[in-house]
Amino acid sequence: MLDTAFTRLVGCSVPIQQAGMGGIADAPLARAVSDAGALGMVNMVMVPATEVAARLEVMAEQTDGVFGINFLMPFLDVAAVEASAGVCRVVEFFYGEPDASLVARVHRGGALAVWQVGTAEEARQAEGAGCDFLVAQGVEAGGHVRGRLGVLTLLAQVLDSVAVPVLAAGGIGTGRAMAGALAAGAAGVRVGTRFVAAAESPAHPAYVDALLGAGSGDTVVTTAFSVMWPDAPHRVLASCVEAMKAFEGDVVGEMRMGDMSVPIPKGAVPCPRKDTTGAIEAMPLYAGESVDAVTRRQPAREIVEELAREAERLLRGWA
Repeated sequence: MLDTAFTRLVGCSVPIQQAGMGGIADAPLARAVSDAGALGMVNMVMVPATEVAARLEVMAEQTDGVFGINFLMPFLDVAAVEASAGVCRVVEFFYGEPDASLVARVHRGGALAVWQVGTAEEARQAEGAGCDFLVAQGVEAGGHVRGRLGVLTLLAQVLDSVAVPVLAAGGIGTGRAMAGALAAGAAGVRVGTRFVAAAESPAHPAYVDALLGAGSGDTVVTTAFSVMWPDAPHRVLASCVEAMKAFEGDVVGEMRMGDMSVPIPKGAVPCPRKDTTGAIEAMPLYAGESVDAVTRRQPAREIVEELAREAERLLRGWA
């Protein structure tokens, strides 16, 4: 019952896409998700095109599953897009108007093009630009959010507007939520917050602990962390907004970039990774309303199998 237009198009066995979360969607996590039969995603913001290509080639050698890469439009490197399209199965874009020329570049490289959208109008534009499938992101999603509607409301509007397969994103962290989205017409679901707590995730332990102790009522959409990316709403744990505002000083810590340690300004976008130092609690702890479902740290494969097993059980019961 989990065979969908998405799984047939992409070539995976489970209709789950791991979100391409900046700072979190590294190769080990994406590879583990791909190996479990879902679509693993990497994010390589600010990484040179030649290095992007090299890293993706290594991934291709290390997994028999399908994987993709996520590009954020405000930080787009067209050369990296072209380098990725010849290696990845999926090249995804987010946070910008759909661009037919980018989609064409992806197709010339042999990959599928996808756009994550926040409105039905943006979905129509993305389909018109030639995208092979879309992701409808509800406001429940963690990280940067594009629209203002809840996922099921947005999903219904998008499905009525386009003919290509559509994934549902935002607040989906359980098999029940996955089954509900599939029953509502989604061809698959996009999951982020659950994977932040995966064993293969590079998230800082204090970040994971904060997720483990939080509930859906503990998240908020804000623009508090806008240094480097202004006027871009994002959903985080409310506690980190409070901690950031109370922090005295202009630099909250340091992060690794290659062989260098780089200062993190107060209110900056990067989330804390294992090698980040400083006031972790005052950095953006991105989390969706599905944070209730983060109850333990577990391998990505277990997360995929748990969601798929429960979703299939429920869908069979509803049929």
